[in-house]
Amino acid sequence: MLDWQKYIKIADKFQHKARFEDREDLRQDIIIRLAEVATNNGHKQLTEGAMYRVASYAIMEYWHNLKRQPTLLSLNEEVEDSEGNLIELYQTLADDKAINLDDWLDCKTWLKGCPQRLVRIAFKRAYGKPLNHKEQLFLSRYRQKELAKRQKTLPL
Repeated sequence: MLDWQKYIKIADKFQHKARFEDREDLRQDIIIRLAEVATNNGHKQLTEGAMYRVASYAIMEYWHNLKRQPTLLSLNEEVEDSEGNLIELYQTLADDKAINLDDWLDCKTWLKGCPQRLVRIAFKRAYGKPLNHKEQLFLSRYRQKELAKRQKTLPL
């Protein structure tokens, strides 16, 4: 004979381990699992420890199945942007043609601290104009100096 009241009491102790919206479903799953194990056990009565073990396996199976479910998002789903406005998710996708403002500002900041002679050399190279010997020498030395800053020496 099945002891439904005991199954319900044990399921009530374990249902809080699920997400709030799934607690009632998990409670029913635990009760059914306990009844299945009790009927497959033959004529022996399940001990309370065995019931707890069955309930813990039901919890483990719940989380395992939940982890394996794919999470699907709709591009039309509304999300909150950094300013607190509601926008649709597709509006947050990056545009390949858009200017990356962070990189642009970094370049602009770098150019402000860069020697003017190097900026002129960069413009010449960008427009395909040949560099004279002094400009080539300056560019070579500047590259070597920057490379030396960035290189790390390994301790012996």
